[in-house]
Amino acid sequence: MAKLGELAGLIRSKNAGPFELTIDILFDDAGAFERVRASGVLTREAVAAIYRLPAAQVKFFVVPDALAFKASIPRPRFQSDVLDSDNHGGQQYAPLIDIEIP
Repeated sequence: MAKLGELAGLIRSKNAGPFELTIDILFDDAGAFERVRASGVLTREAVAAIYRLPAAQVKFFVVPDALAFKASIPRPRFQSDVLDSDNHGGQQYAPLIDIEIP
């Protein structure tokens, strides 16, 4: 077993407008990407569960040519809301780092 954060070259999140976040999971080599893809662990449903969202609210893409997975989710608070604790959305990727990949 390995954690997603150990296999990916980069995991990041950022705003995709004031109401949505995008999450990128990028790999440096095809072997690591294929390991994650073949495991079936990283899915729309997994992202939805981690962020406590209905799966229908998660846009999820597997991009083999870029060795990447991408997801977009609604922001918990719109950007710059008085209760928004991450104005740029740059810290929202953190729960994905510890996903266990067989």
